[in-house]
Amino acid sequence: MYRFSYSEILEDAPQLARERERTAFDRALHLLRTVEARGERGPERTAAIGFVQDLWNVLLTDLLNPENALPDALKADLVSIGTWIMREAGEALGAPERSLAALIEVNTSIRDGLQ
Repeated sequence: MYRFSYSEILEDAPQLARERERTAFDRALHLLRTVEARGERGPERTAAIGFVQDLWNVLLTDLLNPENALPDALKADLVSIGTWIMREAGEALGAPERSLAALIEVNTSIRDGLQ
């Protein structure tokens, strides 16, 4: 049977968290790219944008948590980006003809930064 120390588990936890974050961004980007490529304007588009909003709601909640150990400057930058994404997503929901390219580009940059 394997036994791990608490510190070993804590060392792995950030790596697992980043992997989960990358997976969530990959899913969001897949949904956005699919509806953008197909020119979707119905429920699929709403679901894709909603997924991005849900993702950023979770991220922003974590970033604003006082126990978040990221450097303050990085947290502030990510909160600013997240706020923009939420605003852009809301505008895209209200204007079905609006391109999702900016949302795709910014979320791709954030996902790539998790590598």
